[in-house]
Amino acid sequence: MSTAAYRTAPTSSHRTPGGIPYIVANEAAERFSYYGMRAILVVFMTRYLVDSSGAPDVMTDVQAKSWYHLFSSAVYFTPLLGALLSDIYLGKYRTILILSGVYCLGHLVLALDDTRVGLAAGLGLIAVGSGGIKPCVSAHVGDQFGASNGHLLGRVFGYFYFAINLGAFASTLLTPILLEYSGPHLAFGLPGGLMFLATVVFWAGRKEFIHVPPAGRAFTQQLFSAEGLSAVGRLGIIFAFVAMFWALFDQTGSAWVLQAQAMDRNFMGMEWLPSQVQAINPVLILILIPVFNAWIYPRVARWAEPTPLRKIACGFFITVLAYLLSAQIEAWIAAGETPSIAWQLAAYLILTTAEVLISITCLEFAYTQAPRALKSMVMALFLLSVSLGNLFTAAVNFLIQDAQGQTRLIGPDYYLFFAGAMFLTALAFVPVSMRYPEQTYLQEETGDPPNGAPTTSHAH
Repeated sequence: MSTAAYRTAPTSSHRTPGGIPYIVANEAAERFSYYGMRAILVVFMTRYLVDSSGAPDVMTDVQAKSWYHLFSSAVYFTPLLGALLSDIYLGKYRTILILSGVYCLGHLVLALDDTRVGLAAGLGLIAVGSGGIKPCVSAHVGDQFGASNGHLLGRVFGYFYFAINLGAFASTLLTPILLEYSGPHLAFGLPGGLMFLATVVFWAGRKEFIHVPPAGRAFTQQLFSAEGLSAVGRLGIIFAFVAMFWALFDQTGSAWVLQAQAMDRNFMGMEWLPSQVQAINPVLILILIPVFNAWIYPRVARWAEPTPLRKIACGFFITVLAYLLSAQIEAWIAAGETPSIAWQLAAYLILTTAEVLISITCLEFAYTQAPRALKSMVMALFLLSVSLGNLFTAAVNFLIQDAQGQTRLIGPDYYLFFAGAMFLTALAFVPVSMRYPEQTYLQEETGDPPNGAPTTSHAH
């Protein structure tokens, strides 16, 4: 596992690094495994859970939502552990490879055991494996670039996000069908097989990658330096705001699935399963990324520079609109009506537009604004915003349960609560974004002087 035979710094080049195709292919397969498993979790918990004797042991809707968001929170908390392991001891490549094995084991447990014990054990292992590799993979993408080809980084992060959503789309369509017609063992087993494939693809690219060594003591020195504390502190404030977006966005896998069960799902000549409707999100991502990059951003730039923080602020306000539409859908359902699933698809279009503005932007922003020795750690802090958002949603769902496990926020009130919280967050973010000073750090190329200064520095 030694990195002595591998390149440890990018060379001067204006081309896309050779290791990128392996990382993108790995990400597509890994995201198939994660989103395929996650797409069926709520339905599995409310319809398929059994006890040790094989008797039904299912959860209520509110319980399933609470536990779903606790799991999601755990997946995005463990990146802190993965980042520390990577940046101080093992480096990104070895951390990813080792924790991918843990990830595969978690899928295996879910595929073999459909009791609550198996659910807890499988999700626990997946939380450690999936969460642990998250900051390392995205930082590993950035490590392949130096100053000469750093201008390609934004485009490659777009490809990276494209791969994520290609895998998510395929699995979100397929695994609900497998669960419905073949049961949980095959439905959870296929994502496990794709995770194993992802691990093999990543290993195959080992000679093409730039293996940036772990920083060791330099990590601690940079983290607690004036520069490190300043960068982490500034980014931490931004990520705290982004957490509210994830509190709303990740409910597409819980509250929106349960809402879809009460809607007319006949659309485009077929009846959609409730958990399949999520597949529209990655499809829209695949469409909207090139639309924004090739058409919207260049036109906006004629009037005002579409800076990362301006994109994020716009995304926050657009998220509010998605939840207002969801509240209207819930109002129709509460009146005994059966609205068309087309209305929820419209809400997905609005929410996915916000995702393009927020999530992709934050992914690149987190990497470029992080000092060199802290790349994985800062990526972990960004992912922690997803954890905090899901923890907030889980806490809300636990607190609004009555003694019978039913919700106190009835009908549209549930969605209006989150829309209001997002609107207040968006308003508070505007003055913060206007005063944020940016500093860009990329990896040093071979021959660069050590500990070089940031590439750029400016404020908005």
